[in-house]
Amino acid sequence: MGNETQNILVVEDDADIRDVFVQVLELEGYEIAAAGNGREALEHLRRSKQPDLILLDIMMPVMDGWQFRAEQQQNPEWASIPVVILSAHGFSHHKATSIGVADFLKKPVELETLLNTVKQQFTRPARDMVGTAVRDL
Repeated sequence: MGNETQNILVVEDDADIRDVFVQVLELEGYEIAAAGNGREALEHLRRSKQPDLILLDIMMPVMDGWQFRAEQQQNPEWASIPVVILSAHGFSHHKATSIGVADFLKKPVELETLLNTVKQQFTRPARDMVGTAVRDL
C-alpha cells in the first residue's frame, strides 16, 4: 500500500453495516471516518482531513446520497474525491455515470467485494474516472 495510509469516509445510516465496514477496512490498514448521513459527511469534509475515497449509501435520512454528491461536486476541493456508491435499490448505469461515481456496489455487499473495490480505487492511476465500470453485484 505504500508509506501513506489511505483515508476513507464511510457514509452509511445503518449503524451495524457502518460498524462492520469500518472494522473490516481498519483491519486492512485504512484510516476510516464514518458519517450517518450526507449532512454529517459534509461536516466531516469541512472540518477534517480530506478522504482519499468516499463509500456512499444513497438512501439515508436528513441528507441522502444524491444530495451529498451534488454538494460535493459543487466544491472544487471535494469534487475530485472518488465516490463508490453502496445501495440496495435499483440503479441504472446512466444514473451512476451522470453523477460521476467511480463505482457502484449493490447491497448486500460481500466484504471481499468491498475490499477488492477499495483496492482498485487506490491502484487506479491519478484517480482516473474515465471508463470506470458500474457493477451490479
